[in-house]
Amino acid sequence: MVTKTIHLSSVERAKEFSSAMGEFKFPVDLSCGRYTVNGKSIMGIFSLDLSQPITVAANPPEGEEERFLQVLAEFGG
Repeated sequence: MVTKTIHLSSVERAKEFSSAMGEFKFPVDLSCGRYTVNGKSIMGIFSLDLSQPITVAANPPEGEEERFLQVLAEFGG
């Protein structure tokens, strides 16, 4: 399980994140406070408070973890 904290400080960054997560075939969850949403859903992301840090949780299959972490690093994770 990979858990990282990211920051999506603008609408554009949220769109970029959703698009980047869409490239992965495994589920990606975003949590902020007591809410958890699908990290591939732009509508789900917009329902979160983007001014707060967001926790990303995913269980990438073996061989994809490094690439997933590289993508998260682009968003501060």
